[in-house]
Amino acid sequence: MAKHQSKISIEVGLDENKIPEKLHWSAPDGGVDRQETKAVMLSVWDDQAQEALRIDLWTKTMPLDQMKVFFHQTLVAMSGTFERATNDDKMAATMRDFCDYFAEKLELDKGSERS
Repeated sequence: MAKHQSKISIEVGLDENKIPEKLHWSAPDGGVDRQETKAVMLSVWDDQAQEALRIDLWTKTMPLDQMKVFFHQTLVAMSGTFERATNDDKMAATMRDFCDYFAEKLELDKGSERS
């Protein structure tokens, strides 16, 4: 059994059509308490089925330009996570090249290219 357990939670406020209107997340061990956000992407690995399970949520008020930056920053972060998890420097570099291409094609600000 784990020596310490930590909880991360996501609260989703839905409208009458069950479309997210408000999102809040908490991570008490990290000092986060009901912080509002406009988008969440969560992936978990199902070892039995050998597949990734996903929850992707965004509010009706998430601006399109911010969604593009959110995706870009998520892809950049995944490149770093992939490199740390696999030690595959070549593929991580290829992923970063794609991130640069993604940012260029979306004409993202240079300040948002690498987080």
